[in-house]
Amino acid sequence: MEYYNYIKALHLIFVVTWFAGLFYIPRLFIYHIEASKKPSPDKEILTDQLKLMTKRLWKIITWPSAILCTLFAVWLLVLQPIWLQQPWMLVKLLFVVLLILYHLKCHQIYKQLQQDEVKYTSRFMRIWNEGATLILFAVVFLVILKNAFNWIFGVVGIMVLGILLMLGIRLYRRIQQKNPRA
Repeated sequence: MEYYNYIKALHLIFVVTWFAGLFYIPRLFIYHIEASKKPSPDKEILTDQLKLMTKRLWKIITWPSAILCTLFAVWLLVLQPIWLQQPWMLVKLLFVVLLILYHLKCHQIYKQLQQDEVKYTSRFMRIWNEGATLILFAVVFLVILKNAFNWIFGVVGIMVLGILLMLGIRLYRRIQQKNPRA
């Protein structure tokens, strides 16, 4: 068990890098979608650059981080199987499943944009971008507060956060309409 804290530290490092990738990839999707509406040659120059940036982020940072985060998490659970009997851990694992589904959907969008298939609006992507944020908040509060977590306040808090994020997106959109360079 000497190495337990090392495994935990590595797990947390890869949680951070995985989330970094999941926070940034939808931003690149937004830029790619918006670039696809520009006239030539801007459209081709921008989309080619964004494809390269997205590919590097996705394949060099986000996917490896997701895999390593998961491997270290499984290792931690093997060392501490009692956690699987605690309600907060089961709820956390539910959020992890949601995060994996979010990641896989991002992968699908990534593949579509790499093939110049634009199926979503930049507004949808701005809202989609907040999915990882909501999951992060939920998981951090679960892990830190464990059994002291008040479910009613937690659920209300996540909903309020979601509403605030949506209001922020609308406010940014209005600002951007008044000043496209904002």
